[in-house]
Amino acid sequence: MNDATTERTATPVVLDVWCELQCPDCHAALEDLRALRARYGDRLEVRLRHFPLERHQHAYAAAQAAEEAFAQGQGWPYAEAVLARTEELASKGEPLLLEVADELGLDTEEFDTALIDGRHLLIVDADQAEGKAIGVTGTPTYVIGGERLDGGKSQEGLRERIEEIADRLLAEPGGQL
Repeated sequence: MNDATTERTATPVVLDVWCELQCPDCHAALEDLRALRARYGDRLEVRLRHFPLERHQHAYAAAQAAEEAFAQGQGWPYAEAVLARTEELASKGEPLLLEVADELGLDTEEFDTALIDGRHLLIVDADQAEGKAIGVTGTPTYVIGGERLDGGKSQEGLRERIEEIADRLLAEPGGQL
């Protein structure tokens, strides 16, 4: 079973999503991300990359909380749950981050400690710096196969474009760039 087909499916295509968990546009993109995961399964690795925007007061804490959720094995369910409640996050702030963690059965004491001790700051800062370096100015912004797609202006046609690129990359020897 060492044929080219096995090799292609062994390496997933990577979709980096520069996102901010208090962003209404990222909330709107959630349906597309779910559809992409459903279509590609393990052949598409969707990676949450943090790009907290200054205008959203709780975005930086939410990014750190998401990293704690990843550390506890529930990163995407947590990020999706927070994105589904962007308006509530704006009004409730950090207590909502702990509430969502509790609803998902995560260790809320560890969440609280992580937000206080800043153990995930370097990950959030590194994502933001990398995003700025490649030209990310708003969220959501997608990067797949070396192509940057800005979803902050409009989500129109983005899922289709991501699918075109993913299909092309999956068809190449080695599965992706």
